[in-house]
Amino acid sequence: MLIPSIDLMGGKIVQLVQGENKALEFDDFDYWIERFSKYPLVQVIDLDAARGTGNNRAIVAQIVQRLPCQVGGGIRTAETARELLETGARRAVFGSALLKDGKINTKFAATLATSLGTAALVFALDSRGGRVAIEGWRKPTAVTAFDMIQALEPFCETFLYTHIDTEGLMAGIPMDAVAAIRQATFRRLVVAGGIRTQQEIDSLDALGMDSVVGMALYADRISA
Repeated sequence: MLIPSIDLMGGKIVQLVQGENKALEFDDFDYWIERFSKYPLVQVIDLDAARGTGNNRAIVAQIVQRLPCQVGGGIRTAETARELLETGARRAVFGSALLKDGKINTKFAATLATSLGTAALVFALDSRGGRVAIEGWRKPTAVTAFDMIQALEPFCETFLYTHIDTEGLMAGIPMDAVAAIRQATFRRLVVAGGIRTQQEIDSLDALGMDSVVGMALYADRISA
């Protein structure tokens, strides 16, 4: 399944390369919401909230009322996630909050599962150079995606794996890397990071993975 990505920064839809350099920027929300309305799920990420430089919560609230969404970026408490879910989000994506002092915070994950239910939870595995990066992908850790899966699998129904090294480059996602992640978990797996063709999406689907696509959609490499 193709999941379009709406990344928000400074009140606009943006596409970054490897989480750093802005390559595209749009402010016509109605246009993209209409184009993405045919999809069963859309991913919305508040990049400002993820980086701790502000937030786009008002825009997120408007989008989730018009599209079925999983929402991430700066969600660090069960209360924040519950507010988003009550606003209309289908799932809440947690990333940085799952690590505390460089260690996987299984206690927090268990609390989330109890208070929100595992079906509403997506745990992010944002990997750069084989290690998980947090705080808007800017802070590296010593933890691997496999470490995260092993510790957190009981507490969520979906993992979101992003291969930061290829994100935004439209050079393709490394199939060997994502296939290894697929083998490591029985949970639903959503992957992102440079996906550029419908053939890739079909191949990932055949392996039991959903595809988050941003740059290739906005650049009309894949028909939306």
